[in-house]
Amino acid sequence: MAIMKIVEHPDPVLEQPCEKVTEFDRDLVRLLKDMHETMMAADGVGLAAPQVGIPKRIAVVDIGDEYGRIELINPKVLASRGEQTGPEGCLSFPGLFGEVKRPDYVKVHAFNRKGKPYTVEADGFLARALQHEIDHLDGILFTSKVLRYYEEGELEEMEG
Repeated sequence: MAIMKIVEHPDPVLEQPCEKVTEFDRDLVRLLKDMHETMMAADGVGLAAPQVGIPKRIAVVDIGDEYGRIELINPKVLASRGEQTGPEGCLSFPGLFGEVKRPDYVKVHAFNRKGKPYTVEADGFLARALQHEIDHLDGILFTSKVLRYYEEGELEEMEG
């Protein structure tokens, strides 16, 4: 496993829609492991393939809850409802945080590393993380959804 270089804005790979994954092979498994290791080393909760320079519909999410590592290949949001507003950051925008409004619940269809389809339903922070990473796969950055940016130190004050 290897820690990969995280692509930072304004790299154009971050704003292009990604290609569908068609081969579920050892290279994909290695990429998923490397992406997860990279995300954990960067203290992130999600990482999309374009963030490591690969324009494919692949993302990993791990918010440290009972779901553990969620590997999303060719994910699609099937349903969403409700509303939540909260802080978001992005490993491709170091030190930048903003308030973003998103649905509070999502139902996502995706494939696992073996090419088997599955569905995950999430609310709250996990729903936010899933939507943020799926946006990356469509070339959409969280900065396009920010209601307001946080001043330096403001998030720490909110966390108490």
